[in-house]
Amino acid sequence: MKQLERLKKRLKAGEVYRRSDLGKWSKSVDRHLRELVEEGFLQKLQNGLYYYPKKTVFGTAPAEDRKLVQSFLKEDNFLLTSPNAYNKLGVGATQLYNQQVVYNRKRHGVFTLGGRTFDFQRKLDFPRKVTEEFLLVDLLNNLDRVAEDHSALLDRVYNKATSLDHKKLLLTARKYGKVATQKFFQTLVPEERGSNAA
Repeated sequence: MKQLERLKKRLKAGEVYRRSDLGKWSKSVDRHLRELVEEGFLQKLQNGLYYYPKKTVFGTAPAEDRKLVQSFLKEDNFLLTSPNAYNKLGVGATQLYNQQVVYNRKRHGVFTLGGRTFDFQRKLDFPRKVTEEFLLVDLLNNLDRVAEDHSALLDRVYNKATSLDHKKLLLTARKYGKVATQKFFQTLVPEERGSNAA
């Protein structure tokens, strides 16, 4: 069996690969990659990434966002979210944004992967999954980047916050919020500030 055919058998449809990933299975990785792209077996994406297209009844499925980011970062320690998620909070946020945010510990900047835009933001800490509490904190952290009227939005955020678990919200604000964000949510439970000062 030719080395190229053996390489093909190693690859899985729907996966995103870096050149270095394929180097362990091929002694002529650049030549093999060129051949696989030419025959349409792999699609070359930006930043040295390659996608093995997954076929569905509707045609070729695009690479999943999470797999793109995971291959780009070479790890799965990140949080993938979007300002569009604020719209689900019911606080009057309705704008649509054409990029996703990647909180991570390695990269910073805006990158295009697979034709999609990702805003990589380096953070010391972030949760493993998005919660309502985190979205409220994240919204206030990024208030200067949202297009809605800030005064009206803050009123609705305050009302929304009163319906959530105060302890969980304050803990989330302390872990992931800017100083101004923490102060905003502390006004929900005034005695919390008094106990911190004691």
